[in-house]
Amino acid sequence: MDTFLEVCRCRNYTRAAENLNITQPAVTQHIQYLQNHYGARLFVYRNKQLTLTREGELLRNAALTMRHDEEKLKRDMGDLKAGRRSIRFGATLTIGEYLLPERVAAYMKRNPATDLHMVVEDTKSLLRRLNEGELDFAVVEGYFRKSEYDFILWSHEPYICVRGPGYPLPDGPLHLGDLFSRELILRNDGSGTRDVLVKALEGTNHHLCDFHHIIEISDLFVIKELVKRGCGITFLYRKAVERELADQSILQVELADFQISHEFTFLWRKNSVFEPEFRQVFHELSGQ
Repeated sequence: MDTFLEVCRCRNYTRAAENLNITQPAVTQHIQYLQNHYGARLFVYRNKQLTLTREGELLRNAALTMRHDEEKLKRDMGDLKAGRRSIRFGATLTIGEYLLPERVAAYMKRNPATDLHMVVEDTKSLLRRLNEGELDFAVVEGYFRKSEYDFILWSHEPYICVRGPGYPLPDGPLHLGDLFSRELILRNDGSGTRDVLVKALEGTNHHLCDFHHIIEISDLFVIKELVKRGCGITFLYRKAVERELADQSILQVELADFQISHEFTFLWRKNSVFEPEFRQVFHELSGQ
């Protein structure tokens, strides 16, 4: 199964063999064994590229969940032996910094004997960690393949454009096209916050390159500081700037033709045997 998942990741037998430190014939033998065992072709070559069949995709999803559950089971066994309980989870930046701290604090007070391990990364990294079994579940703002994960909607969050008080923009509601001549400050590629903007622009037949000048910053705190100082505009979740909007160090730019909200989602590997536990943690964390 490890060989199969590595071939899925690399889409190349030779590279998979190198990564696993085994021979290419061994990789071929492992894949052939699985194909014989399940009575199905797992890979085909299309346009000289190795591609998963529908049966291969089904096995991949099941194998990732099995890997996830196996890793969690090993951790739970160790925790049981040590007389403790632990949960490992991840959150994207906006959620981890502006939504979860208060909820996590309340959870810790109700469950003082539970060890918490939380990481804050972009959606792509969290999904990879989840697939590898490093995390039990994650709370994300970015896009994910719903065929691979079970999930619960946490909330719908407004996604807005903001500027600094001294940044020159006309008064009154504007249109998206009025902003293309401005400096756009945004997160780095791979962040959920950026993905939402990219998808929303595509829905209006626009693209990031329509903006006159783009500044990429990986840190949300730095983005907000630059916006405060009039260096440009940005798009982010209202949750991330509630304090600044309240003290008017950052102002919302009203757009007549670009009003967006996006889902914050609690998710875990599809068909995990630990689903009841994850649902219980969701209810305790979210208060829903």
